[in-house]
Amino acid sequence: MTRRRQIYEGKAKILYEGPEPGTIVQYFKDDATAGNGAKKGIITGKGVLNNRISEYLMSQIEDIGIPTHFIRRLNMREQLVKAVEIIPLEIVVRNVAAGSIVKRLGLEEGLRLPRPLVEYYLKNDDLNDPLVLEDYITAFNWATVQEMDEIVTYTLRINDFLSGLLLGVGIKLIDFKLEFGRYWKDDESHIVLADEISPDNCRFWDIESGEKLDKDRFRRDLGKVEEAYQEVARRLKIIPESNIESLKGKEGLESI
Repeated sequence: MTRRRQIYEGKAKILYEGPEPGTIVQYFKDDATAGNGAKKGIITGKGVLNNRISEYLMSQIEDIGIPTHFIRRLNMREQLVKAVEIIPLEIVVRNVAAGSIVKRLGLEEGLRLPRPLVEYYLKNDDLNDPLVLEDYITAFNWATVQEMDEIVTYTLRINDFLSGLLLGVGIKLIDFKLEFGRYWKDDESHIVLADEISPDNCRFWDIESGEKLDKDRFRRDLGKVEEAYQEVARRLKIIPESNIESLKGKEGLESI
């Protein structure tokens, strides 16, 4: 097997140089972190599940006319994506009060917010990804006014679409984090959705019971973490029951 050049390793993924110019191979790990890396662990099969869940949701989002970096899934743990210039922001959409907004504003967890709230966080681990204003973003040239208009428009459309899609399988979309990048083509920059969409960066609650089906089970030591990720995949009909045992494989070598 040809040795590939590693470009970057983050908390949940490794990026490798792609087989064609302008492409990157995104490898999904089983590693799990919380509290900006303060808590670490392994969620067996998480990488396989996140690869498949993100593939499915990115493809669905592309189908409604929102451009993404996703090209195709390569195997159990890897997907081919377009090389993009990541905008150093995390865009968080909140539909229901949970996580940091509960502590920040003294809200009751589970409170339905009056409308979807969009927040911006600077991608900087050393600063613990601080909440920033849109004025900061344009003043410090992290993104232009036009780019932010496009990002917010895409973000709210994605929220509407995913909320409806997940409602159909009995899941409430509480909140989620998105990242965007600039895709350069013919010397022109185009905003595209990047990173991933999975239980790692979304809060999914069962509509009937309120059971958490995301990484909060790891953050809060609730147990049954692997089962929660598997349940999301089952409901989206991505991986049938009979294939769950295959998720324990570590290498991204064989297509499925």
